[in-house]
Amino acid sequence: MAVKVALISLGCPKNQVDSEVMLAKLNKAGMEIVKDDIDADVVVVNTCAFIADAKKESIETILDVAWLKEHRNLKGIVAAGCLVQRYKDELFRELPEIDAAVGIGDLENIVDAVKAAYEAGIGKENKKYQCVTAAENQILGGDRVVTGSEYSVYLKIAEGCDNHCTFCAIPAIRGKLRSRKIEDVVSEAKELASLGAKELVVVAQDTTSYGKDIYGKPSLDVLLKELCKVDGVKWIRVLYCYPEDITESLADVIASEKKIVKYIDLPIQHISDKILRKMGRRGDSALIKEKIALLRSRIPGIVIRTTVMVGFPTEDKDDFALLAEFLKEAKFERLGAFTFSCEEGTPAYEIKDGTVPEKVKQKRLDVIMQNQYRIHTENNKKALGKVIEVLCEGFDVPSGVYFGRSAADAPEIDGKVYFSSKRKINEGEFVKVKITEVMDYDLLGETIL
Repeated sequence: MAVKVALISLGCPKNQVDSEVMLAKLNKAGMEIVKDDIDADVVVVNTCAFIADAKKESIETILDVAWLKEHRNLKGIVAAGCLVQRYKDELFRELPEIDAAVGIGDLENIVDAVKAAYEAGIGKENKKYQCVTAAENQILGGDRVVTGSEYSVYLKIAEGCDNHCTFCAIPAIRGKLRSRKIEDVVSEAKELASLGAKELVVVAQDTTSYGKDIYGKPSLDVLLKELCKVDGVKWIRVLYCYPEDITESLADVIASEKKIVKYIDLPIQHISDKILRKMGRRGDSALIKEKIALLRSRIPGIVIRTTVMVGFPTEDKDDFALLAEFLKEAKFERLGAFTFSCEEGTPAYEIKDGTVPEKVKQKRLDVIMQNQYRIHTENNKKALGKVIEVLCEGFDVPSGVYFGRSAADAPEIDGKVYFSSKRKINEGEFVKVKITEVMDYDLLGETIL
């Protein structure tokens, strides 16, 4: 009888891709993949450890799964990914519920880890299994079992990061930048398209640094041109673009290629030069403003999503005022904001002076998001009466309407378009929707037949 395995994937889309690669290896090894952990012999938890909340979620998930060992038939728990890589020395001591662990660089060994956890559960083996070497040992690419929608799929083009922002633990966890070859990425894109992918969401820790390590210069523009040649793909969306490597060539490719949606994710983190320096960011406020101007001048109608952090050590009222005022002026179409999380092992952890109280952080965050809500509402109202293209993602039974996303919305992080239709709409189908109403961050409308 095949070992039944369930996998819980936490954290970012890059982690989801890793999870899908692991599922393919388990499947190839003859194990049975089950959807619900309650039906599994072994549960794999692919963890996140980016910030405190992510670590907490990973630990709580492992403890929740451990309940099944005592009260159901679960034989073993495998921890994988970032938490394992970051805390390999303390992992089994702090979480004895775990039977096996594999790090970022060792996901190839997931089958051995699951076998070890299962055998421990049935009494064949009492020794804990651990395989955690350097993150750079990770083999990039590979077959995947797509766990999200088949029509909208993440495409990871690189791993690791060379930026070393002082607040970020990612380089320590996932290692230095390692780009995949263009032909390998395109080959995977063709495979995903053959399986039904209509939207490719391009991801990496830093997509605009893509190619520096193997081609000697940022090469995202070259890669995107090749991806646009893949038959069957209608939308290509790019996330996690650092401002410093936004080039005229990249902007022109986004502008000229019909398949590339006019949307870019451009996390700036702050606009105060003092805070940017302390964050270890490569660019200053002048560069950020220059790149935003370049994108908006070269790509008419582009939707820019950014991310900012409040409460970084030494951020005073003046620094925050600069940020808040800039965001009002820039009027980013999409914005995410979060408070500084002090992560051990990062340079920012050692900054003892100028700590911003949690209440102040939260107040600043609230101000940013209240201002953004007004900007977003103002932008949404401009869509009233217009007809936009929407990728249908499903049907909401309680409200009796369909829902999906426009080109201006990335999966999981942006808003939705809810719409009625006189005919049945299939998931993954593109439809024309006339916008009739604004509802917070979402739009409402009806299909145009």
